[in-house]
Parts: sequence; structure tokens; C-alpha cells
Amino acid sequence: MNQSTGPLAGIQVLDLTSVLFGPYAAQTLGDWGAEVIKVEPLTGDTWRYAGQFRTRGMSGQFMATNRNKRSLALDLKHPDGKAVLQRLIAKADVLVTNIRPAALARLGFGYEDCQQLNPRMVYAAATGFGQDGPWAARPAFDEIIQASSGFASSMGTDEEPVFVPSLVGDKICGLVLTAAISAALVHRERSGRGQMVEIPMLETIAAFNSIEMLGGHAFVPPIGPAGYKRVKERRPIRTKDGWLTMLPYSGDNWCSFFETVGHPECIEDFAVRDPVARAQNIDRIYQKMAEIALTRTTAEWEALLLRIDVPHAAFAKVTEIAEQPHLKAVGMFPTLDHPTEGEIRQARPSARFSESPAAIRRMPPRLGEHSQAVLQEAGLSDEDIASLVERKVVGIPA
Repeated sequence: MNQSTGPLAGIQVLDLTSVLFGPYAAQTLGDWGAEVIKVEPLTGDTWRYAGQFRTRGMSGQFMATNRNKRSLALDLKHPDGKAVLQRLIAKADVLVTNIRPAALARLGFGYEDCQQLNPRMVYAAATGFGQDGPWAARPAFDEIIQASSGFASSMGTDEEPVFVPSLVGDKICGLVLTAAISAALVHRERSGRGQMVEIPMLETIAAFNSIEMLGGHAFVPPIGPAGYKRVKERRPIRTKDGWLTMLPYSGDNWCSFFETVGHPECIEDFAVRDPVARAQNIDRIYQKMAEIALTRTTAEWEALLLRIDVPHAAFAKVTEIAEQPHLKAVGMFPTLDHPTEGEIRQARPSARFSESPAAIRRMPPRLGEHSQAVLQEAGLSDEDIASLVERKVVGIPA
């Protein structure tokens, strides 16, 4: 189960992160084959206690972002704890952290400090705000980033912003951090040199949101309003017995749709063949679609839209997501047997590698579950480890 087949097999990662942004990135590296050591305070990652759990410290949310890792519970404020981390840094390929840079520097583990210990190591900082800006020292959470990036405004309006009910900022930035670390490892293979990678949440989400949401403001001076009307107007369509999203996208799609449902006059009335005119008429088009949708059941619509090759999907309930037909067929949500938590359900790695498959090799760890093994591998004797545990520098499971 612990044998790595992923493309990052052999890469050693130190995960000094907590909550979601950093742990999600480190877990993805682990899914892709890296050996990840999660260095936690003696009290554990606070995400361990968020949400629902069978055992205190092993919440479902924590387990969803911390598989394929080993846990080392370590007091980094103690001189002997710092010495342990220095040993680990000397052999690591990657250190990823979301401890605020100034605090980490005070502990003696800023980029320059770590570069002296291991110049080949990639030092990845997951920050809230770029460290060259005036907000560098501020704390950041998902809603702070949704607010300050314009994301909440684009989801609602400038007058009444709306938070997306998902930690999208953390998760998007986690994926970008994974990609950036992978790119830095490629650079190191070519140059022999490590480097610092920084992924600031505000800048990342502002850029992500700007792709379609700048709208007319993508030009200087602006040639129209900000935003993307089609996205702002989309909403679930009510059918005779439920809900559906149907998305005729091209001119051919719209023509096929209106012809098939018996309203060919709409093709000319709404000028659906011309993408510019179609966009101008989108409110009227969607209103007509909503009226037509009530004439058939969801299943009838799915069969019709599949036949004419119009993009569509029925709405999956989050409580039944593992039974969504496609996801069930590809085994997206396997049931796993955790040694202490019993049966758990998780999304498997979604990335597919034909020659080096990603895999779930380790179950999410208990706090300090691997402290002893990690320290033995770092060259500490059993007597040294026992002393560290006794003096509460290192934590192991009760």
C-alpha cells in the first residue's frame, strides 16, 4: 500500500501547513507519489477539529486533505525541535509552509536560512498576500480573499456581494501551489538549484477571476461594463419534475434545440446564429428556454438533448454525489478502510498518469503517528527519541 508509483516517487516533502490551502497542495504531491512528512505542532493542525468526526482530531475535512502523509508532532519553538527540523530540511526536496513568513523567519526557518541548509530544496510559501505589498503581514482566510479579490462582487453585485459557499480560494490556490512546486522541481533537475516559490492568495484569485469578469474593463479605457453576462445569467432550469442545466452553446446547438422543440421561429427572432447578437438577446433566450423546459420531465430532456448533442446535465445532490452515474462508473468516491476511523469515503486522485499512476497509499494519519519512524530515519537513537517525547518536544499518539 505504501509503495509509490506516481510521477513524483522519491521526492521528499516537508509539509509545514495547516487548514486547507497548503495541506491540499501537499496531499496532491503525495497522491502523485511524493513522500510527505506533515510537521504539526503538539496540538495538531486546527483542521483536525473542524467539522464532524468519530474520533477527536480526525475530522472528515482533515482526512480529505491529509492522506498520503506521515505525521510528526514537533515543538518548533524548542531548540531541540528546531534541530530536528534542520536535520529533515537537509535531506528534503521540498518544504511547503503557510506559516506567515515573518513568524517562520523568527524561528530560524526563513528562505535564506533553509537555503544555507539545503540549496537544492524548493521552498514553497503559501501566503495570503504578496510579500512585496502593503498587506504582506495580514492574516488571510477564504472569505477575506473572496472579498478583497472582487470574487464576491462578481458572484453577486457591487452593491450586494455574495460569498460562494465553498472554500474556493483555498482550493484554487492549493492547485496552483502544486503546479508551481512541480515546475520548480523541473527547473531544479535542469539547473541543480532550488528556489523560493510564493503563491499569494489575493493575487492568484484576482487573476483567476479576471479572465472573464473584467469584461469591458479588459480594455483601456473600458469599452463596456465589467462582468460576463452569460455567466451572470445562468441558473438551474426547472423541468416538469425536477431540475436540469441545459447549455446550447454554439449557433448550431441553438438551431438544433429550437427546431427539435418545435420553435424554429426563435432562430431568427433571437438571431441565435450570430454570437454577438445572441449575447445581446440572452435574457429573452433564457426566458424562452425556461418556458419550454416545463413541458418535459428531466429524463425526457436528457434523452432529447443527448440525441441532438446539446450539452446538459441533471443536478446531482451533494448527499448522493457518490451515486452520480459517471462518477460511480469511474470509481471516483471509493470507500476506504481506515485503521482507527473505520470506513471512510474520499475522492480518489483525479489526475490520470498512464505510466506512473497516482494512488492513495497511506490513510490520513493520527497526530504524531509517525514521529518515531521519521526521527529514526533522520538518525536519532531510540534513547534520543524517548528523551524528546518525555520533554514534550515530540508528540506520539497516546
